[in-house]
Amino acid sequence: MRFLEGQGAGYELTYDDVFLLPSCSDVGSRFDADLSTVDGSGTTIPLVVANMTAVAGRRMAETVARRGGLVVLPQDVDPAVVAETVKWVKSRHLVLDTPLTLGPQDAVADALNLLPKRAHRAVVVLDSAHRPVGLVTEAELSGVDRFARLADVAQTDLVVVPADAEPRKVFDQLNRRRQELALAVDAEDRLVGALTTTGTLRADLYRPAVDSSGRLRVAAALGVNGDVTAKTEALLAAGVDVLVVDTAHGHQRKMLDALAAVQSCRPSVPVVAGNVVSGQGTRDLLDAGADIVKVGVGPGAMCTTRMMTGVGRPQFSAVAECACAARAAGGYVWADGGVRHPRDVALALAAGASNVMIGSWFAGTYESPGDLQRDETGQPYKESYGMASKRAVAARTTRDDSFDRARKALFEEGISTARMYLDPQRPGVEDLIDYICAGVRSACTYVGARTLPELAERAVIGVQSAAGFAEGRPLPQGW
Repeated sequence: MRFLEGQGAGYELTYDDVFLLPSCSDVGSRFDADLSTVDGSGTTIPLVVANMTAVAGRRMAETVARRGGLVVLPQDVDPAVVAETVKWVKSRHLVLDTPLTLGPQDAVADALNLLPKRAHRAVVVLDSAHRPVGLVTEAELSGVDRFARLADVAQTDLVVVPADAEPRKVFDQLNRRRQELALAVDAEDRLVGALTTTGTLRADLYRPAVDSSGRLRVAAALGVNGDVTAKTEALLAAGVDVLVVDTAHGHQRKMLDALAAVQSCRPSVPVVAGNVVSGQGTRDLLDAGADIVKVGVGPGAMCTTRMMTGVGRPQFSAVAECACAARAAGGYVWADGGVRHPRDVALALAAGASNVMIGSWFAGTYESPGDLQRDETGQPYKESYGMASKRAVAARTTRDDSFDRARKALFEEGISTARMYLDPQRPGVEDLIDYICAGVRSACTYVGARTLPELAERAVIGVQSAAGFAEGRPLPQGW
């Protein structure tokens, strides 16, 4: 990456402050761009879901890994629960989505509670032998008594395909039958998974992030306090594919000690550590044993650190400097926070990040752990909160005595509750992944890059005014 002549020096820049200059390109199609990363994390798209309790759960982990990304399970999750989650994620199909299921005698109310848990928003009705006998969506459940039995309302005109059917053939069958969901079964006609029309296309466009055994990848975080060695050993025993040592201020002695404890366990998986915003912080964490450094202090939507403390750094400048330092030391960086548009992801990659972490943006999706709620106007949303907020601290300190919990609750740096509304056009995390990857692929064609390292190498960055950023915004309602 380089700046346009005469620009960049002396400025601390956010993503809004900069733009990519188009260059002479021989990349004729966005599908010619390879978005796989080279940092050892195993991702085939440069997206990592942040280790936030309101964002990262097993549904999110399964779905994102199937499309090539990675989810980091939060550090507050008990190691036994992490082990159970990792086992579940690694047992999921690489193509088929995990279906929602109920029995014929279950109530409509049960199905209504399940529908928002998956983007395909359908519940499969199974008989006692686990064979599909019906399907219910919002259309079948609308206006129906909540205590009615599913056997009485389910549609029975099902598209049933073999579990190993080619996605293209499934697409043709769904298109011919004018249906949106295919049910995949094994040789005994037992349900294995589900595949939507859009899912068949995604199966062709994306490569799942898999481990050496061909199972979906998942990461987990740990903090710098407590018995770091024991937590590391537990996470490694659980089979996590990436360890993330996480604290708000990563350039501190506790982090260096924690990395030493992690390295004493001789991990065979990549170790990520952060967060920092300087070249020196990056070098110190790499020297202490990190393979990847997490960059970002204060840019997140739920973070109040900059307003509370004045500490932090505009994210584009932080990523650019830290990536340069990491490259010289043979390491990598992840850009963590501040992403609100696909352009921000492209710019973080152009600045040298190998992956981009996203939190709050993904909180407002069907796959995030929270329950779907509706506001006074009926708009669907999910709750999100920062991991240094009073709410997160309360959850993290449940084993402390009441006095210590109350004392820690006096200090917070983060929003304890926020409404993350589902985008009507992109309510599922896969919809957002499509949106982001389309932007990044297109950026590669403009720059003339076939790979992410080429994007960082070829990128020419310009600095713009606030008016320049505003000029680039679409105006669908006119002006």
